Amino acid sequence: MNSSLRERHKCSKGERSHNTNLTMKSYPAFGLCRTRQPNRWLAVVLLGMAFGPVRAHASIFKGEALDTAADVLTWVVLVVAPIVAIAVFLLIHILPEKIAEKKQHPQAKAIQCLCLLSLAFGGLLWPLAWLWAYSKPVLYKMAYGTDKVAHGHEDEPHPPPDKDEAEELKQLRKRLAELESKQAGKPGAEKGKA
Repeated sequence: MNSSLRERHKCSKGERSHNTNLTMKSYPAFGLCRTRQPNRWLAVVLLGMAFGPVRAHASIFKGEALDTAADVLTWVVLVVAPIVAIAVFLLIHILPEKIAEKKQHPQAKAIQCLCLLSLAFGGLLWPLAWLWAYSKPVLYKMAYGTDKVAHGHEDEPHPPPDKDEAEELKQLRKRLAELESKQAGKPGAEKGKA
């Protein structure tokens, strides 16, 4: 209730408000009052800045030390900073590849290719590589039975089959030969019946 009275309260220039000791000045567009606060501190700060020290010292170095510091700063800005910036840029751009290998992502080689393309395109494709490295491949598990692939084992020769696998292969070949012989004898038996 008090705030609504304050909003509707109109006052003239010299009149004091009933709730404050400050002079009220009305807004011309709204007919509302606002408080006029003394700006003494602002005036003191501005005068202090105006009449403060005139001379300013830009550097703590003088003479030859200033020249040496400027030379060192020049080398740092022109040589060291670009090398560090390029190294950081490259390290950031191989992060999705490293993440994909750590998570055994089955499409890690494609993510690596996208990281290299991102370097060529100025980093525009990097967010896609980042998202791809953290996502699971769609339908990969259904097609291949797993959604993880061990990386770094592509160049190793495949181990020889175990004895169990060789024995199973012999049994399958024997069973295949039996079925082929039955199939070959079946058409002759059908002709004799007809």
